[in-house]
Amino acid sequence: MSALFNFQSLLLVLLLLICTSTYVHHFFPGVMDRNKNGVTGIFWKCARVGERLSPYISLCCVIMAVSVLFN
Repeated sequence: MSALFNFQSLLLVLLLLICTSTYVHHFFPGVMDRNKNGVTGIFWKCARVGERLSPYISLCCVIMAVSVLFN
C-alpha cells in the first residue's frame, strides 16, 4: 500500500519531509531561501514549519516512533 492511502504512512512521510527540510535549511540556507516560489517552495515552507514549531514536531516524531515500533 502506498503512503497516500495509509494515513499513518502519510503522516510519517510528512514528518520526514519537515525534518529533512529543516536540517538541509540549517546547512544551506541560501539554496532554500532562493527557491521560495513554485514546487521547490514546498521545501522552504516545510523548513519554516520545522523551525517555528520544533518542539511540537519533535514530540510528533517521538509519538510516531513509538507508534511504528509497537505496530
